[in-house]
Amino acid sequence: MPRRPPAPISADDARLFREAIGAVRRIDVVAAPPPTPKPEPQPRMFEADEAAVPGELLAMAFDPAALEVGEELGYLREGYPPKLLRQLKRGQFSVQDEIDLHQMNAAAAQASIADFLAEAKQRGLRCVRIVHGKGLRSKAAGPVLKALTDRLLRRRDDVVAFASARPALGGTGAVVVLLRHPR
Repeated sequence: MPRRPPAPISADDARLFREAIGAVRRIDVVAAPPPTPKPEPQPRMFEADEAAVPGELLAMAFDPAALEVGEELGYLREGYPPKLLRQLKRGQFSVQDEIDLHQMNAAAAQASIADFLAEAKQRGLRCVRIVHGKGLRSKAAGPVLKALTDRLLRRRDDVVAFASARPALGGTGAVVVLLRHPR
């Protein structure tokens, strides 16, 4: 809605206003004081973080499960180009299915791997992932399911290559397996 300009003030209205107000005294204009300088910003959070570092280093508050345990697995069947294993390690193959062996004993894991790979072969899958775990609760013998997975995969004719997964897909707690194309 547009604003209308104010109506002009008549001489009678101006006289009535002056009579109602009375004598007026003009106020001298005083300059405003100069603004006070603002204080320099202080990085309080940065200083608090820096002060906390020595205590945190002494506490060593880290999760041992986040550390990579054991060495990486890697295998390439003879007769295949090394480039294939490098591509697998870099995550250049799309994982089409996976199985998790956590909470299984060795016998159950062995049967599950055999069944899983047979089903993957039947479905025509090219790349699968087997999560065997890092063996953090294993005894002195080391990661049982990891060693079992390594042994089983090396013996299978349908396995072209396998490598420990990239950290986002399980790291040394999983292997990505490249299966032979069905002919």
